[in-house]
Amino acid sequence: MVVDRPLGSVHPRWPNLVYGVNSGELPGTVSGDGEPIDAYLLGWPGPVREVEGVVAALIVRADDLEDKLVVVREGASPTDGEIMKAVWFQERYFDSRVMR
Repeated sequence: MVVDRPLGSVHPRWPNLVYGVNSGELPGTVSGDGEPIDAYLLGWPGPVREVEGVVAALIVRADDLEDKLVVVREGASPTDGEIMKAVWFQERYFDSRVMR
């Protein structure tokens, strides 16, 4: 997983959107928008550049072309509520839900 939006960074097109978690992409994959599959990384307390983890859930967006993986550290098992709280900084702009 390559992190292109580290924790605390500002979205390049929306300066009011500050990343509350590390966010990255899976190189060599293709999402619904034609770009690599995106993922939120939960459980890394500071900015990172590259990580390995396990997929814990999928954020499904009813009003967007791309869904997002939720990647956590091995052994972690956040609840749906914990996941939505962590990604609310961005998902509040979409009709999103957590899928397992």
